Amino acid sequence: MTESLLLAFALMLILEGLMPFLMPSAWRETFKRLIQFSDGQIRFVGLTSMIVGLILLMVFK
Repeated sequence: MTESLLLAFALMLILEGLMPFLMPSAWRETFKRLIQFSDGQIRFVGLTSMIVGLILLMVFK
């Protein structure tokens, strides 16, 4: 299980790094917009992301 968690973490880092590597200006603009969100909006984005991730995990497992 530890190996699977490390592989998942490595994949997450690769995916998280794609946008700043390929399109740094778009990545910067995205974060400029994000800092204008309220805490509730940011929490909603995080919750939605977690739910989509859980659904994908259940579908592909």
